Amino acid sequence: MTQSMENLVSGLERLGKVAKNDKHLKFNNLMHHITPALLLEAYNKLNRQAAKGVDNLGWLDYAKACEQRLTILHEQLQSGKYKPKPVKRQWLPKDNGEQRPIGITSLEDKIIQQALVLVLEPIYDADFLGFSYGFRQNRSQHQVLDAVYMMVSFKKVSWVLDADLKGFFDNIEHACLLRSIRHRICAERVLKLITSRLTAGVMDGHIRCKSEIGTPQGAVINKS
Repeated sequence: MTQSMENLVSGLERLGKVAKNDKHLKFNNLMHHITPALLLEAYNKLNRQAAKGVDNLGWLDYAKACEQRLTILHEQLQSGKYKPKPVKRQWLPKDNGEQRPIGITSLEDKIIQQALVLVLEPIYDADFLGFSYGFRQNRSQHQVLDAVYMMVSFKKVSWVLDADLKGFFDNIEHACLLRSIRHRICAERVLKLITSRLTAGVMDGHIRCKSEIGTPQGAVINKS
């Protein structure tokens, strides 16, 4: 397993280096990076206390037969037979009296999303500018505050803009998102996997709804 992890890290690092060296390169073969070792790494990165989705499986429940489950999951992914489950919707109250929808993803879907993050993150991270901090590995809001402090303290700054996109995750157009992804990724099986996740639907109580727009707020892959 140690050798597998070393190979995993090395392979992902190479993706990042290749992406950085060629800003116009499109990656057309990525599924082979999703190995049982990668799925295990993805599983171990999940929040162990997270709420359960429609599968009613928690992190500890899955751990009871983790290796066997991940082997089956890997086979389903590589054969194209895996079907994502709908997201369980919960409503949280906001300060203004409105309610905000939160999507709770089933555990195996979380594992797959985290695996996709591990594969895609090195590629897209190479395209970000140095002053970009949002949802990036090894970067935090505290570093943003430090950077802003240094900027306003030692450079001439006339104004600071604070903006928030209302309902951003709820209103993402799937076609637009996929076009953006295709600027770097043309691996059809990966794109199909992303598309199936976007269109898996939502369970709101006992009602299953289509997901024709938006992505579940709080989903693992949204943090990439």
